Amino acid sequence: MKNIIIATIVIVLLGVGVYFLTQKSPNTKNLEDNSGITYNADGSIRTTPQDPNSGTETTPEVKTETLLGKSVNNNDITAYHYGVGNTELLFVGGIHGGYSPNTALLAYEMMDYLKENPQVIPTNIKVTIIPTMNPDGLEKVTGKVGVFEISDVNTSTTVQTSGRFNANNVDLSRNFDCDWNANAMWQNKAVSGGTAVFSEPESVAVRNYVEASNPSAVVVWYSAEGKVYASKCGSVVSSATTTLTNSFSKASGYGAGQNFNAYKVTGDFVSWLAKKEIPAISVLLTNHKDTEWSKNKLGMEAMFALYATQ
Repeated sequence: MKNIIIATIVIVLLGVGVYFLTQKSPNTKNLEDNSGITYNADGSIRTTPQDPNSGTETTPEVKTETLLGKSVNNNDITAYHYGVGNTELLFVGGIHGGYSPNTALLAYEMMDYLKENPQVIPTNIKVTIIPTMNPDGLEKVTGKVGVFEISDVNTSTTVQTSGRFNANNVDLSRNFDCDWNANAMWQNKAVSGGTAVFSEPESVAVRNYVEASNPSAVVVWYSAEGKVYASKCGSVVSSATTTLTNSFSKASGYGAGQNFNAYKVTGDFVSWLAKKEIPAISVLLTNHKDTEWSKNKLGMEAMFALYATQ
Protein backbone atom coordinates (compact mmCIF):
# COMPACT_ATOMS: atom_id res chain seq x y z
CA MET A 1 0.00 0.00 0.00
CA LYS A 2 2.82 2.36 0.90
CA ASN A 3 4.52 1.67 -2.47
CA ILE A 4 1.32 2.48 -4.33
CA ILE A 5 1.02 5.87 -2.61
CA ILE A 6 4.64 6.74 -3.38
CA ALA A 7 4.23 5.78 -7.05
CA THR A 8 1.09 7.91 -7.29
CA ILE A 9 2.88 10.93 -5.83
CA VAL A 10 5.78 10.51 -8.31
CA ILE A 11 3.39 10.32 -11.27
CA VAL A 12 1.57 13.48 -10.16
CA LEU A 13 4.84 15.39 -9.71
CA LEU A 14 6.08 14.31 -13.16
CA GLY A 15 2.80 15.41 -14.74
CA VAL A 16 2.99 18.84 -13.13
CA GLY A 17 6.59 19.23 -14.29
CA VAL A 18 5.75 18.32 -17.89
CA TYR A 19 2.82 20.77 -17.87
CA PHE A 20 4.95 23.75 -16.82
CA LEU A 21 7.80 22.85 -19.18
CA THR A 22 5.50 22.85 -22.21
CA GLN A 23 3.78 26.18 -21.47
CA LYS A 24 5.06 29.42 -23.14
CA SER A 25 6.06 32.27 -20.90
CA PRO A 26 3.17 34.74 -20.61
CA ASN A 27 5.58 37.51 -21.60
CA THR A 28 6.71 35.85 -24.87
CA LYS A 29 4.76 36.10 -28.17
CA ASN A 30 4.72 33.53 -30.95
CA LEU A 31 7.32 34.37 -33.62
CA GLU A 32 4.44 34.89 -36.04
CA ASP A 33 0.77 35.33 -35.28
CA ASN A 34 -2.23 35.12 -37.58
CA SER A 35 -1.89 38.79 -38.58
CA GLY A 36 1.28 38.09 -40.52
CA ILE A 37 3.37 40.31 -38.22
CA THR A 38 6.66 38.69 -37.26
CA TYR A 39 8.10 39.02 -33.76
CA ASN A 40 11.57 38.72 -32.28
CA ALA A 41 12.24 36.23 -29.49
CA ASP A 42 11.78 38.98 -26.89
CA GLY A 43 8.28 39.73 -28.16
CA SER A 44 9.13 42.94 -30.07
CA ILE A 45 7.95 43.40 -33.66
CA ARG A 46 10.58 42.47 -36.24
CA THR A 47 11.02 45.33 -38.75
CA THR A 48 14.03 43.94 -40.65
CA PRO A 49 13.71 40.80 -42.81
CA GLN A 50 15.36 37.65 -41.47
CA ASP A 51 17.28 35.20 -43.61
CA PRO A 52 15.47 31.88 -43.04
CA ASN A 53 18.67 29.93 -43.74
CA SER A 54 21.11 31.79 -41.52
CA GLY A 55 18.78 33.15 -38.86
CA THR A 56 20.38 36.58 -39.27
CA GLU A 57 18.71 39.84 -40.22
CA THR A 58 19.24 41.14 -43.75
CA THR A 59 19.15 44.62 -45.26
CA PRO A 60 15.97 45.32 -47.32
CA GLU A 61 16.64 45.06 -51.06
CA VAL A 62 16.93 48.38 -52.92
CA LYS A 63 14.39 48.59 -55.75
CA THR A 64 16.18 49.05 -59.09
CA GLU A 65 13.23 49.11 -61.48
CA THR A 66 9.49 49.71 -61.50
CA LEU A 67 6.97 48.47 -64.05
CA LEU A 68 4.81 51.55 -64.60
CA GLY A 69 2.27 49.95 -66.92
CA LYS A 70 1.65 48.60 -70.39
CA SER A 71 1.36 50.26 -73.77
CA VAL A 72 -1.58 49.86 -76.16
CA ASN A 73 0.21 46.83 -77.64
CA ASN A 74 0.95 45.43 -74.17
CA ASN A 75 4.64 46.38 -74.15
CA ASP A 76 6.22 47.22 -70.79
CA ILE A 77 6.83 50.80 -69.71
CA THR A 78 9.59 50.57 -67.12
CA ALA A 79 11.43 53.02 -64.88
CA TYR A 80 14.99 52.26 -63.72
CA HIS A 81 16.42 53.64 -60.49
CA TYR A 82 19.97 54.60 -59.50
CA GLY A 83 20.98 55.90 -56.09
CA VAL A 84 18.98 55.79 -52.87
CA GLY A 85 18.45 59.44 -51.93
CA ASN A 86 15.13 61.13 -51.21
CA THR A 87 15.57 63.80 -53.92
CA GLU A 88 14.41 62.18 -57.15
CA LEU A 89 15.49 63.41 -60.58
CA LEU A 90 13.46 61.92 -63.44
CA PHE A 91 14.68 61.58 -67.04
CA VAL A 92 12.29 60.48 -69.81
CA GLY A 93 13.20 59.31 -73.31
CA GLY A 94 11.28 57.92 -76.23
CA ILE A 95 8.03 59.84 -75.78
CA HIS A 96 7.97 60.15 -79.57
CA GLY A 97 9.08 56.58 -80.10
CA GLY A 98 10.73 55.83 -83.44
CA TYR A 99 10.54 59.44 -84.62
CA SER A 100 13.16 60.38 -82.01
CA PRO A 101 14.98 57.08 -81.41
CA ASN A 102 18.13 58.86 -80.25
CA THR A 103 16.32 60.04 -77.12
CA ALA A 104 15.82 56.41 -76.07
CA LEU A 105 19.42 55.56 -76.98
CA LEU A 106 20.58 58.51 -74.87
CA ALA A 107 18.55 57.19 -71.94
CA TYR A 108 20.15 53.76 -72.25
CA GLU A 109 23.59 55.37 -72.47
CA MET A 110 22.92 57.27 -69.27
CA MET A 111 21.71 54.08 -67.60
CA ASP A 112 24.93 52.26 -68.54
CA TYR A 113 27.02 55.13 -67.21
CA LEU A 114 25.24 55.32 -63.85
CA LYS A 115 25.36 51.55 -63.43
CA GLU A 116 29.12 51.58 -64.01
CA ASN A 117 29.74 54.77 -61.99
CA PRO A 118 27.28 54.83 -59.07
CA GLN A 119 29.66 56.99 -57.03
CA VAL A 120 28.85 60.05 -59.18
CA ILE A 121 25.32 60.21 -57.77
CA PRO A 122 25.14 62.43 -54.64
CA THR A 123 23.97 60.56 -51.56
CA ASN A 124 20.73 62.54 -51.29
CA ILE A 125 19.73 61.89 -54.93
CA LYS A 126 17.90 59.07 -56.68
CA VAL A 127 17.96 59.10 -60.48
CA THR A 128 15.01 57.52 -62.28
CA ILE A 129 15.12 56.91 -66.03
CA ILE A 130 12.21 55.92 -68.27
CA PRO A 131 14.08 55.10 -71.47
CA THR A 132 11.06 54.46 -73.70
CA MET A 133 7.73 56.03 -72.85
CA ASN A 134 6.30 55.08 -76.25
CA PRO A 135 7.50 51.50 -76.89
CA ASP A 136 4.89 50.85 -79.60
CA GLY A 137 6.08 53.85 -81.63
CA LEU A 138 9.67 52.72 -81.27
CA GLU A 139 8.77 49.19 -82.34
CA LYS A 140 7.17 50.54 -85.53
CA VAL A 141 10.54 51.91 -86.61
CA THR A 142 13.13 49.55 -85.11
CA GLY A 143 11.22 46.28 -84.97
CA LYS A 144 12.36 45.96 -81.35
CA VAL A 145 11.12 46.73 -77.87
CA GLY A 146 13.81 47.72 -75.40
CA VAL A 147 17.50 48.06 -76.21
CA PHE A 148 18.32 48.55 -79.91
CA GLU A 149 21.04 49.92 -82.16
CA ILE A 150 20.82 52.99 -84.39
CA SER A 151 21.32 50.60 -87.32
CA ASP A 152 17.94 49.03 -86.46
CA VAL A 153 16.13 52.29 -87.32
CA ASN A 154 14.13 52.14 -90.54
CA THR A 155 15.45 54.80 -92.93
CA SER A 156 12.04 55.57 -94.45
CA THR A 157 10.87 59.05 -93.48
CA THR A 158 7.26 57.86 -93.63
CA VAL A 159 7.94 54.99 -91.26
CA GLN A 160 9.91 57.20 -88.87
CA THR A 161 7.10 59.76 -88.79
CA SER A 162 4.55 57.04 -88.00
CA GLY A 163 6.73 56.06 -85.03
CA ARG A 164 6.05 59.42 -83.38
CA PHE A 165 2.61 58.17 -82.37
CA ASN A 166 1.46 55.27 -80.23
CA ALA A 167 -0.56 52.32 -81.53
CA ASN A 168 -3.74 54.43 -81.32
CA ASN A 169 -2.07 57.04 -83.53
CA VAL A 170 -2.04 59.53 -80.64
CA ASP A 171 0.81 61.96 -79.99
CA LEU A 172 1.55 61.20 -76.33
CA SER A 173 2.97 64.67 -75.77
CA ARG A 174 -0.46 66.07 -76.65
CA ASN A 175 -2.37 63.85 -74.19
CA PHE A 176 -1.57 65.57 -70.88
CA ASP A 177 -3.65 67.91 -68.77
CA CYS A 178 -2.57 71.41 -69.74
CA ASP A 179 -4.53 73.21 -72.46
CA TRP A 180 -5.48 69.79 -73.83
CA ASN A 181 -7.22 69.60 -77.20
CA ALA A 182 -8.26 66.47 -79.09
CA ASN A 183 -7.36 68.29 -82.32
CA ALA A 184 -3.71 69.04 -81.69
CA MET A 185 -0.92 70.36 -83.89
CA TRP A 186 2.60 69.26 -84.72
CA GLN A 187 4.45 71.70 -86.94
CA ASN A 188 1.84 72.43 -89.64
CA LYS A 189 0.09 69.06 -89.31
CA ALA A 190 -3.05 68.13 -87.42
CA VAL A 191 -2.43 65.26 -84.97
CA SER A 192 -4.55 63.46 -82.41
CA GLY A 193 -4.32 64.48 -78.78
CA GLY A 194 -6.43 61.46 -77.83
CA THR A 195 -10.12 61.12 -77.11
CA ALA A 196 -9.70 62.73 -73.70
CA VAL A 197 -7.00 63.91 -71.31
CA PHE A 198 -4.97 60.83 -70.33
CA SER A 199 -6.90 58.62 -72.73
CA GLU A 200 -3.72 56.64 -73.49
CA PRO A 201 -2.26 53.93 -71.23
CA GLU A 202 1.27 55.26 -71.69
CA SER A 203 0.46 58.75 -70.43
CA VAL A 204 -1.60 57.28 -67.58
CA ALA A 205 1.33 55.07 -66.50
CA VAL A 206 3.74 58.00 -66.36
CA ARG A 207 1.18 60.31 -64.75
CA ASN A 208 0.56 57.79 -61.97
CA TYR A 209 4.26 57.39 -61.31
CA VAL A 210 4.89 61.14 -61.19
CA GLU A 211 1.98 61.73 -58.84
CA ALA A 212 3.12 58.92 -56.54
CA SER A 213 6.84 59.81 -56.48
CA ASN A 214 6.68 63.62 -56.84
CA PRO A 215 10.15 64.07 -58.37
CA SER A 216 12.13 67.20 -57.60
CA ALA A 217 12.91 67.85 -61.28
CA VAL A 218 12.21 66.25 -64.67
CA VAL A 219 14.05 66.22 -68.00
CA VAL A 220 12.16 65.05 -71.10
CA TRP A 221 14.22 64.44 -74.23
CA TYR A 222 12.91 65.32 -77.69
CA SER A 223 14.46 66.01 -81.10
CA ALA A 224 15.42 67.99 -82.99
CA GLU A 225 16.62 71.56 -82.42
CA GLY A 226 19.58 71.58 -80.06
CA LYS A 227 17.96 73.66 -77.34
CA VAL A 228 16.60 73.54 -73.78
CA TYR A 229 13.11 74.90 -73.13
CA ALA A 230 11.54 75.78 -69.79
CA SER A 231 8.10 74.43 -68.97
CA LYS A 232 4.99 76.35 -68.04
CA CYS A 233 1.23 75.91 -67.96
CA GLY A 234 -0.04 79.42 -68.44
CA SER A 235 2.08 82.51 -68.90
CA VAL A 236 4.60 82.26 -66.05
CA VAL A 237 7.70 80.08 -65.75
CA SER A 238 8.52 79.25 -62.13
CA SER A 239 11.81 80.47 -60.67
CA ALA A 240 12.86 76.86 -59.95
CA THR A 241 12.28 75.90 -63.57
CA THR A 242 14.20 78.95 -64.79
CA THR A 243 17.13 77.97 -62.57
CA LEU A 244 17.01 74.39 -63.88
CA THR A 245 16.81 75.56 -67.51
CA ASN A 246 19.76 77.92 -67.20
CA SER A 247 21.86 75.41 -65.27
CA PHE A 248 21.38 72.61 -67.82
CA SER A 249 21.84 75.01 -70.75
CA LYS A 250 25.06 76.54 -69.44
CA ALA A 251 26.64 73.17 -68.66
CA SER A 252 25.58 71.37 -71.83
CA GLY A 253 26.11 74.15 -74.34
CA TYR A 254 22.54 73.97 -75.62
CA GLY A 255 20.77 77.30 -76.01
CA ALA A 256 18.06 78.16 -73.49
CA GLY A 257 14.51 79.24 -74.27
CA GLN A 258 11.68 80.37 -72.01
CA ASN A 259 9.00 79.92 -74.65
CA PHE A 260 8.53 77.43 -77.47
CA ASN A 261 6.56 79.49 -79.98
CA ALA A 262 7.26 77.81 -83.33
CA TYR A 263 3.63 76.62 -83.27
CA LYS A 264 0.88 76.14 -80.69
CA VAL A 265 1.38 73.14 -78.44
CA THR A 266 -1.49 71.68 -76.40
CA GLY A 267 -1.56 68.85 -73.86
CA ASP A 268 2.23 68.83 -73.54
CA PHE A 269 3.92 66.56 -70.96
CA VAL A 270 6.28 69.16 -69.49
CA SER A 271 3.49 71.74 -69.37
CA TRP A 272 1.47 69.34 -67.21
CA LEU A 273 4.52 68.94 -64.97
CA ALA A 274 4.61 72.73 -64.61
CA LYS A 275 0.93 72.63 -63.68
CA LYS A 276 1.87 70.13 -60.96
CA GLU A 277 4.53 72.63 -59.80
CA ILE A 278 7.37 70.27 -60.69
CA PRO A 279 10.39 71.96 -62.33
CA ALA A 280 10.75 70.42 -65.80
CA ILE A 281 12.60 71.09 -69.03
CA SER A 282 12.41 69.85 -72.61
CA VAL A 283 15.87 69.02 -73.96
CA LEU A 284 15.71 68.93 -77.76
CA LEU A 285 18.63 67.04 -79.27
CA THR A 286 20.20 68.53 -82.38
CA ASN A 287 19.12 65.78 -84.78
CA HIS A 288 17.30 62.43 -84.82
CA LYS A 289 20.40 60.24 -84.80
CA ASP A 290 23.07 61.38 -82.34
CA THR A 291 22.67 60.98 -78.58
CA GLU A 292 25.02 63.87 -77.78
CA TRP A 293 25.96 62.06 -74.59
CA SER A 294 28.85 64.37 -73.69
CA LYS A 295 26.53 67.40 -73.68
CA ASN A 296 23.82 65.65 -71.69
CA LYS A 297 26.33 64.18 -69.24
CA LEU A 298 27.43 67.72 -68.43
CA GLY A 299 23.79 68.75 -68.06
CA MET A 300 23.14 65.80 -65.76
CA GLU A 301 26.17 66.69 -63.62
CA ALA A 302 24.95 70.28 -63.35
CA MET A 303 21.62 68.95 -62.07
CA PHE A 304 23.43 66.81 -59.52
CA ALA A 305 25.26 69.89 -58.27
CA LEU A 306 22.06 71.94 -58.22
CA TYR A 307 20.04 69.41 -56.24
CA ALA A 308 22.80 67.87 -54.10
CA THR A 309 22.08 70.27 -51.24
CA GLN A 310 18.29 70.15 -51.48
